[in-house]
Amino acid sequence: MKTSDFDFYLPEELIAQDPLDDRSSSRLLVIDKETGERTHDIFKHITKYLRPGDCLVRNNTKVIPARLIGEKEDTGAHIEVLLLKRKENDIWETLVKPGKKARIGSKISFGNGLLVGEVMDIVEEGNRHIKFTYQGIFEEILDQLGQMPLPPYITHELKDKNRYQTVYAKYEGSAAAPTAGLHFTEELFREIEAMGVTVANVTLHVGLGTFRPVKVEDVTNHHMHSEFYQIEPEEAKKINDAKAMGNRIICVGTTSCRTIESAVDENGRVLPGSADTQIFIYPGYQFKVLDGLITNFHLPESTLLMLVSALAGKEHIMAAYEEAVREKYRFFSFGDAMFITDIRK
Repeated sequence: MKTSDFDFYLPEELIAQDPLDDRSSSRLLVIDKETGERTHDIFKHITKYLRPGDCLVRNNTKVIPARLIGEKEDTGAHIEVLLLKRKENDIWETLVKPGKKARIGSKISFGNGLLVGEVMDIVEEGNRHIKFTYQGIFEEILDQLGQMPLPPYITHELKDKNRYQTVYAKYEGSAAAPTAGLHFTEELFREIEAMGVTVANVTLHVGLGTFRPVKVEDVTNHHMHSEFYQIEPEEAKKINDAKAMGNRIICVGTTSCRTIESAVDENGRVLPGSADTQIFIYPGYQFKVLDGLITNFHLPESTLLMLVSALAGKEHIMAAYEEAVREKYRFFSFGDAMFITDIRK
């Protein structure tokens, strides 16, 4: 299986630069995972495609303002630091630009010394482990100094940083939003629960590896990034109970999908607990829990495009993407949505 098999033409003007005023007014392309049959709709009408008894699984991670702009204490050189993952206490794995200026022992000052980072180690992919020192509460200082780490394909400034959070974001730790969830409003969730759909929460802290391109031509040789997830016992029970009753498990986003598919045992039951996952889902993968997926439109040749192709078949997905381009759907983080499901059943 070649990475180039997952390439498609995307005009630059279809990359959504700004969120819509109404989260749920984005377009929705519904695709039957068995037949490839497609239906065009509006996201707020997603209740038409849900059924009583369904279990909707969402990722309640919260994006931290992880982009910090500072300067080297000895030279005053401009340095940008992106927080990727908290390792222990005040040590974070980070992405530093320009990396060549961030040697081990380098100190970087943010906010005129309100926060100071020292490079402790250089690790995989050239990332740095940085130890931070400060007075007060780290999260409050980060909220004051940090910027939202928007994906590289978004060039517009985000006026309201809450628009890069889901309405149910709860646990801080992500360097990127689980963007399929951005379409939901609290009102829409009330409608969904009122019709008898169970909502289960899982947590997976999204790393920037989600945007990392696949650099090998043989898909199976790609090294998948690691992300931390956690599932509480009562949430695992909701998923397992729905599955046991023959109801559908529908994930909001690829991160929710990767979480439950990582936490399943040999009997198909989702286990509570926490761990790191490097699960890589591509065509040929047999889903153990997931039945349907609500997701955005992904980058060409990306692991996320490979994941949705595993669920609905590469031919169906690539045909749907071609149609989405023709119909001028909006792509990527602030773009429109797709619901991969079983329309005919």
